[in-house]
Amino acid sequence: MLDLEIQWAIDPRPIPSDAQCQQWAEAALLPENRNQNWEVTLRIVDPFEIQDLNLTYRGKDAPTNVLSFPFEQPEGLDEPIPYLGDLVICAVVVEQEAQGQHKSLEAHWAHMVIHGMLHLQGLDHIEPDEAERMESLEIQLLAALGYPNPYLSTL
Repeated sequence: MLDLEIQWAIDPRPIPSDAQCQQWAEAALLPENRNQNWEVTLRIVDPFEIQDLNLTYRGKDAPTNVLSFPFEQPEGLDEPIPYLGDLVICAVVVEQEAQGQHKSLEAHWAHMVIHGMLHLQGLDHIEPDEAERMESLEIQLLAALGYPNPYLSTL
């Protein structure tokens, strides 16, 4: 089970709904995490907030679509804390990318939530073999939800 706290730091938009975000985040739980209770915070922000976070944590002075901050268990705690981490998604960047890539806004949001959730669970795309595994899993998860392959151009 996943307890998803959604923080709207911008005026709410019709896409996505909280229920959609919950569905996408739950769909992205890896098999080894599905039978556990987890918490995740999803914060939907403007370009200024995500640019500040991107500069602070990644050294990149530009807005981005999604940032993932996996939770690290503090040393010395006996009981594990069931927190996967925080996702921050910039609604404006997601909208611009969807338009620029000729994708549906809903499908692109689903991709960003799933992509971020996979990062929270330790997947990455820095090395080619890691990227192939992560992209393959994203394609599979999105297809199961009825969305097209996000890596195929629709042009």
